[in-house]
Parts: sequence; C-alpha cells; structure tokens
Amino acid sequence: MDHFKGQPRLPKFAVPKRYDILLKPNLSDCKFGGSVAVDLDIVSDTKFVVLNAAELSIASGSVSFTQKASSKAIKVELMEADEILVLEFPDLLPHGVGVLAMEFEGVLNDKMKGFYRSTYEINGVKKNMAVTQFEPADARRCFPCWDEPACKASFKITLVAPSELVALSNMPITEEKINGALKTVSYQETPIMSTYLVAVVVGLFDYVENHTSDGVKVRVYCQVGKANQGKFALDVAVKTLELYKEYFATPYPLPKLDMIAIPDFAAGAMENYGLVTYRETALLYDDKHSAAANKQRVATVVAHELAHQWFGNLVTMEWWTHLWLNEGFATWVSYLATDSLFPEWKIWTQFLDETVEGLKLDGLAESHPIEVEINHASEIDEIFDAISYRKGASVIRMLQSYLGAEPFQKSLAAYIKKHAYSNAKTEDLWAALEEGSGEPVTKLMNSWTSQKGYPVVAVNIKDQKLDFKQTQFLSSGSHGDGQWIVPITLCSGTYDSRKNFLLQGNSETIDVKELLGFSILDDKSRWLKINVDQSGFYRVKYDDDLAARLRHAIGKKCLNETDRFGILDDAFALCMARHQPLTSLLTLMSAYSEELEYTVLSNLIHISSTLGRIAADATPELLKEFKHFFINLFQYSAEKLGWDAKQGESHLDSMLRGELMTALAVFGHDPTIDEAIRRFQAFLDDRNTPLLPPDVRRAAYVAVMQRVNTSNKWGFESLLKVYRETDLSQEKTRILGSLSSCPDPNIVLEVLNFLLTPEVRSQDVVFGLAVSKEGRETAWEWLKENWEHISKTWGSGFLLTRFVSAIVSPFASFDKAKEVEEFFSTRTRPSIARTLKQSIERVHIKAKWAESIRNEKQLAEAVTELAYRKY
Repeated sequence: MDHFKGQPRLPKFAVPKRYDILLKPNLSDCKFGGSVAVDLDIVSDTKFVVLNAAELSIASGSVSFTQKASSKAIKVELMEADEILVLEFPDLLPHGVGVLAMEFEGVLNDKMKGFYRSTYEINGVKKNMAVTQFEPADARRCFPCWDEPACKASFKITLVAPSELVALSNMPITEEKINGALKTVSYQETPIMSTYLVAVVVGLFDYVENHTSDGVKVRVYCQVGKANQGKFALDVAVKTLELYKEYFATPYPLPKLDMIAIPDFAAGAMENYGLVTYRETALLYDDKHSAAANKQRVATVVAHELAHQWFGNLVTMEWWTHLWLNEGFATWVSYLATDSLFPEWKIWTQFLDETVEGLKLDGLAESHPIEVEINHASEIDEIFDAISYRKGASVIRMLQSYLGAEPFQKSLAAYIKKHAYSNAKTEDLWAALEEGSGEPVTKLMNSWTSQKGYPVVAVNIKDQKLDFKQTQFLSSGSHGDGQWIVPITLCSGTYDSRKNFLLQGNSETIDVKELLGFSILDDKSRWLKINVDQSGFYRVKYDDDLAARLRHAIGKKCLNETDRFGILDDAFALCMARHQPLTSLLTLMSAYSEELEYTVLSNLIHISSTLGRIAADATPELLKEFKHFFINLFQYSAEKLGWDAKQGESHLDSMLRGELMTALAVFGHDPTIDEAIRRFQAFLDDRNTPLLPPDVRRAAYVAVMQRVNTSNKWGFESLLKVYRETDLSQEKTRILGSLSSCPDPNIVLEVLNFLLTPEVRSQDVVFGLAVSKEGRETAWEWLKENWEHISKTWGSGFLLTRFVSAIVSPFASFDKAKEVEEFFSTRTRPSIARTLKQSIERVHIKAKWAESIRNEKQLAEAVTELAYRKY
C-alpha cells in the first residue's frame, strides 16, 4: 500500500460516476454518521481502490464492492498524512461499473472546513447549525470520495435531521418523512459536478423568495428575524441570473438557487452549486445600519458567486493549477454584472483597486505565476490570493479590451457550451477566444499566465522619436528577466484618438508624427498618456518632460479618473522601488489637491497612509510636516463633503466621506477628531441619531480610538459596549477594525487579547490585526507569545496566513526581518510558507526604501514647502 503515499493526485484505475450519500448530523454532541454508495467504473486491473478521506473513522466491516457478486475489503487503511483511504480486495476487481459502499463517522468540527458547526442564538439560547465548506479539498472530511475537480459525478443526497430545522442541499427536496424528533429529507439528484461544490446546511432560518422570468426559484436564507436584510441580495441575484443567462448564452442549469448567511464562515462566500454560502457581511444589508460600502460588497460578492454557477460549476478547472480560470473570471464578470445593475457606482473605475492589489503582490520576487503547480492539497489554500483573483481578472480585462467586447463574449459562450458538465484548462479558453477573434490569443497570453511578474514600460521622447523599453518590475528595485507581449495603448492631448500596438520585444522606437499624425514637442501643454484607462497589467515610467506634462494636465483636470489614478499609482510604486525620489512623488501628489473622485482619492489616502508610516521609520523628525501636507491635501474634498450626507448625493460620495474622515483622524487632525467624538457621544445616547449614520461610523470609531490611552479608556470601553449590544456582523467588524488603530501600545495589547476571547468569532479576528504603527512591536510580541494557540486554532485554514502578513509586513528594518525568520525557522508549515516569504520580502523592500529616503538630499525642504503651501 505504501506506493500510494506522497502522490499529488489519485491513481486513475477507478472512476466515480454517481454517489448515493446519507448524512446524519447530531447537533447536540457535534458528531455525524453516514454511508456512501459509489457507482464506480473500474477501468484497469487492480485489487486496490484509492480515494480521499480525512478525519473520518471508517467502519471496516462495512466496506464492500459489488458488481455481479459482492466482495468485502480485506484491508482498510486511512493514511492521514496523504488524506487517502486505501482499500484492498482479495481479487482483481472486474472491469466495468460496480458499487463501492461503506459507513463512516466524523466530528462536526469548529474549523470552518469540511462538515462543521456554526453557532447562533435564538431567544438568548445558543444553538449549533451544521454547515459544509468543501473548497478546495475538504469534501473528504465529510464523506470518502474522489476529491479532485476533474472527478465529476452526480450526487443523490439524503439527510436525517431534527424535524423542526431547515435542511438544505444543492437540489430541491423530493421527499420529507417525519419520524418523531427526526426527519429524513431526500433531494433530487444533481447534474454531474465536482465534489468541492456539494453542500449541506442544517439549522433554523428565515427566508425571502423570488423567481427569475424562466421560473428559477431564488431564496435568501438568514438567521431568524433578519429576513428583511436579505431583500437587497435577493433582488441582485434574480437580476444577475437573467443577465448571465444572456451573456453566457446558456440558462442557469438548476431548478433553484438558495443563498444562505452563515454566522461562522472563513471566506467571503462559497459558490456551491444551487446552495451558495456567505458570511453575513457579504449577503445581508440593513438600510439603517449598513454603509454604502457594505451594499456594494453584497452586490459584487453575489455577482461573483453567481458567475461561478457557469464559470466553475458548469465548466470546471481540470486541476487547481487552473484555479485562476474560476476566480479571475468570476471577479472580472462580477464587475460586468454590477456595472449593468448600478451604473452610477462607476464600478469599472473601482476595478482599478483589484488591479493594484494584483500588481502589488506580483511585484514581489516571491510571487507566483497565474498558473501554479500544486503538488499537495495543503498548498492549495495559499493560491486563493491576489494573483488568482486580481491579476487573473486584470489580464482578462486587458484581453477583452484588446479583442473587443463582442468577439470576447461570443467566444466565451462557445467555450461554456463546448465544456459544459466537463473540465477545462487555460489553453481551452485561449483556443475558444482565438477561434472567435482570429487573434493569436495563446501566443499573446502565455507570457501573462505562465510566468510571474509584469513589466514596467519606460517611455522617453527625443528628437520626434518615442522610445519604449520594457523590463520586469520588482518592488525591491532589483532587475528581473521576464519579457511580455505588451498591448500598448496611448493618446495625446485628447481622448478622441487612441493608438495601439503590441510591444513584442524588449524595446521599440516609433516616430511621433507617424504614430500620432502630429508633433507634441512644439506644444509643451500637450500630454501623452500610455496605458489608456489603465486597461493593461503593467506600469509606466515617463521621462521628466512627459511626467511634467501629465502633472500639469492633472492640475488642469484634462485627464479622466482612471488615468489620474494610474499615473499616481505607478509613481508611488516606482518611488517604493527607488526608481524615483520621494520628492517627485510628493510634488505629483500636490497636483491632486482638488481631486473629488472616490477611486482616485481612496488611492491617494492609501498612498498617504503608507508614506506616513515609512516617514515615521525613515525621517521621524519630518513626521509633523508629512502629516500637515496630507491634511492639507484632503482638506478641500473633506470640507466639500462635510460630515452630513446631502440630499440625493451619489453612492461614491457616501463611501468617500467615511474614508476621508478616517484619514484625517489618523493624521491627527484635531477638528475632525473633536467633531467625531461629539457625534459618537450623541450615538451612545441614541443609536438612531442622524449625527452618526453608517457611512461615517468607522471614521468616528477610529477618531475616538486616537484619544484613548491607559488613563482615558472611555472611548475603548464605549466601543466594546456597542460591540456587545449589536447583533449586526457589519457593525461588529467595523468596531474590530477600529479598535487596533489606537496609538497607545498598551491599549493595542488589550485589543489583541480581546480578539482571542469567545466574544469574537474566529472568522472575525483578522479584522483587528491592522494595528497602529505605534502598536507594531506589541503585535509582534503578542503573535510570538500566542503562536501555539493561534496556529492550533486557525492552522487548518487560510486565515492563519492573515495573522502572518498583517503583523509581519508593516515592519521596515533588516533586523526585524532577521528576527522574524529566526522565529519561524522552527515553526513554519506548508500552508504559510509562501505568505511568510512574501511578508519578509515586504519588510526588506520597506527597509531599503526607508534607507533611500533618509539619504534624499532635498526632502526636508520639499516636505516643509508642501506642508505649509496654501492649496
């Protein structure tokens, strides 16, 4: 049996066709029993059957294989390290389809994976519900199975559950038999699908319901008493299903779609076929207490999960190497759907946030290609990251932009039709797009999916010639050796005429007049923008002349918001990589002093906050001037918006107000903090006061925490009181995300210890880990002290990686990087290895950056001038 150990994939001598599964969860002792009968096609000579199982006890005497005759297994071995169950039979199994049957038992765990328990309260009494979360490789923790995406089969599921509870699965109920305290619920057989999409939920729920125009029943289930909070998601779901039916030219394949809010849930949501599970914060929307940002999150997450019903569930990646096909695509198309439903949200401009997160992670030497080799189930969790989702979505956007919307959509519909109820690889998608567009898509895209990283394109103008040169961009400032086929788009002085070409080699020189039809050298005010609308996944470095023209154009409001965003973000990244001095970035930032667009300002806030932290490390003597500059930068927009919403204002202004006030509070703007405390006091007296609507609550909470210290804990204690009183997850996470912003390290320690108490659900702890710069060292000491408990509690899922990145990444010293390496040298595990390397690399990048800022000659003079300039 030993030769089955240590293999990344299961052997191919048996193919499952259909599962008949019975599950009996016991919610009081948190155990479950069950049986499975698999229609199994034996396709080559074997005495062995090898499938996945983990944390289950198999009743050895129950294991049999029946074709014409029945044969009992003579050896049953569960190899926990490999998560496989090896069954040995006395003779070679006959070729063809037989039935493999067995019984098993397991524990409803509290790790938010496999078949697990989640807790909720009814009239003050704590209850358990039973929930499944199988992606990527945890169906094996619920029933023995071929737990690989390519091993598709149909599933006939039966549940035995308490009579008074709701019992849901992927398909509609066919029969329900009540027998005293228990009921047996049978469901329609599923279409052919992968194991990771099977789902079961047992608990007490309310629901709201609607139908699509072709009769698909859609429901949103949530905790008793919260049904109204499901109405927004229900409306989005019904409209999105209609939209995808048109876009993919294929109807939704199941008779019903249930979406359900789970109180304890590790990810944001999970696209189980016909039974999509969500964190409460990603599904429920409360008119009175949810912010505009919460509403947008619900819409985009619902659109993302429903995209998977086609892209992922109907057509499934062949192996986890192709995960990006699922996640990158669902991310991209969720923006398409959200934009169609809520055009006023300018969601494609906000898509730039996705691109930036992809660019940030992919600028690390410790990044990975979009397509990444996976050799063990424990490695899968870590690639559910900004590369698979955000870089994936961004290269799809780049390709769609290059091919055109219509050929792209038609090719996708053809791809879905061809691979429905089957599996596909990246090259299958490229082949469909190539056929539909006539463009060499495979050649174009291989450089983007099979190698990590991306280029920075340096653009210089000299003697009527434009010189383009690509090199791999690394945030460390090092030189990589990647090369890409780069779709260059550009326009000059106006958006009316756009030019494009493919940069296929390292460099290309083009005559300006030939390209544009005119010279730009004669007119100093004529700007040139490369990567128009930021549709390409690359950065641009302009020479001094072109950069000055763009800075002037920003001040004069000649550029659209996506391009204003892109110029700023590229300059920031180039500054961090030490390709440009900080003084030139600060000068560029000053051109944004009258900026009012949400996405651009949101990024400006993020950049300012990063600069504030690095300045504290590099030049603490200039920190006051830096903060003064940032406050001045946001003063104009903050005064225009004010604390109170205006009649009929946009969704984006509602989101911006909170972010601006939060930033001003963190930069120590006393008038903002005073006003926030006044409004918070009114909120404590009356939770429905119009003085503190949801959009500015986080800002007020952060402001309150800026004044908290060991001798004045009023704000901290008041926030804990609000936390304890609310039953709204969004309010709880809003508070958790504010508490640790306190500048007093002793309070930060109290907050971190509070996170480990039963008062905070284990899914929510990560919200409290973003500590103030003054609390960094305290957080690191706390992590070391509690590492054993933390790695035991969160070690089996991806949330453990969040502890490492949140607490290690903010440092900016070589000594600290060494200390972190030493601590983890004896404590690492495969599931955090990649995150740990990335976090340490980030510390090195910041340490080098701080060093170069310290040595910048004109910095003090420039910062002081900018800080006290009248804007």
